Amino acid sequence: MLGARLKQLGVPAIILEKNDKPGDSWRNRYRSLVLHDPVWYDHLPYIPFPAHWPVFTPKDQMGDWLEMYVKVMGLTYWTGSEATSATFDGAEKRWTVNVLRNGVESTLHPAQLVFATGAYGPPKWLDLPGAERFNGEILHSSQYSDGARFKTKKVAVIGAASSGHDVSVDLWEAGAEVTMIQRNPTTVVRSDTLMDLAFDIYSEQATADGIDVDKADLIAAATPFALQPAAQRALYERIRARDADFYQRLQATGFLLDFGDDDTGLMMKAYRTGSGYYVDVGASELIINGDIKVKAGVAIDTLTPTGIRFADGTEIAADAVIQSTGFQSMHEVVAQLVDRQTADAVGPCWGLGSGHRNDPLPWHGELRNMYKPTAQENLWFQGGNLALSRFFSKFLALQLKARYEGIPTPVYRPPLT
Repeated sequence: MLGARLKQLGVPAIILEKNDKPGDSWRNRYRSLVLHDPVWYDHLPYIPFPAHWPVFTPKDQMGDWLEMYVKVMGLTYWTGSEATSATFDGAEKRWTVNVLRNGVESTLHPAQLVFATGAYGPPKWLDLPGAERFNGEILHSSQYSDGARFKTKKVAVIGAASSGHDVSVDLWEAGAEVTMIQRNPTTVVRSDTLMDLAFDIYSEQATADGIDVDKADLIAAATPFALQPAAQRALYERIRARDADFYQRLQATGFLLDFGDDDTGLMMKAYRTGSGYYVDVGASELIINGDIKVKAGVAIDTLTPTGIRFADGTEIAADAVIQSTGFQSMHEVVAQLVDRQTADAVGPCWGLGSGHRNDPLPWHGELRNMYKPTAQENLWFQGGNLALSRFFSKFLALQLKARYEGIPTPVYRPPLT
């Protein structure tokens, strides 16, 4: 999206894509992956999804749309290309970026360097005691694509947020015997409920009433982050009342449920940590019915040759362990590509500085390090879900346009308290 914005503003940009084709980062994910947000919330700039588009976009269809988007928008898009290192020349105000493109080394010297790796960095792996003795396979969810080879196998999925649920469903549909290992409580919201109560301005009805996606974005952005917890708490009081029976049945399985430590629900978790939630599109009923088993709230003691032993002394058999344990901060990609010192100077990406779990103070008032100047000159981050990427890419593109045109762009750095 940022590339499309820059193209329209006349700012030359090269997009580096490690995969063979645009959209492959979606196509290569697990079979059951779909967008959990509705189509009216997910439009890309300039070319909205057509009227016949499914409400929840399947991954391959999303990949195809992105491939078309690159072509139609005329983006300079290098596939089969990986940045291998980058250094900044403070005197020249330019980066040196070494690139391996289809096996051939080349060097670029851009003025600005944008990390647009989604909302996250490298996979987050658990160091599991006994892993060297385990006779089965250990994967991260980022490596998982299809459950077919696990048919009739016993699979433990560590993690109970979005990817943990999605992978568990995919495995169950493929005929695996699945146990989800839940280490912390998860915020779960039924998709239908979220559509009815939380997406009123991003809906078919809103479009019919004249609220297009650009107007909806402005309405949504008009509420500062500091004022959103109260509104979200009120929303989740309604959600919990409406779906009380669903939540009672889910908790009866032993599943650990929460709505954030201040009862503000999914959206504030998304802003604060980008983790710990699931929009239910079917997995919860499988858990309630016992099709997907849950082992919750008990620490893993060690892997054994044939499974997992827990701190309470219980054991489960497992032929494979899939870690749906999330991803590190985007600044860890900076550590890999530039250096550790630069990454530490920039600091973690995402979060508001709310002081809530995994979102340490100080208060930032906006998403940490996203879409704005960072502690490293000429280094930027673009990411988030499709809606946030769509909206904020405009403002990041304008900042880059100003610098490209030589317009003075002073950056003020008041101390955070």
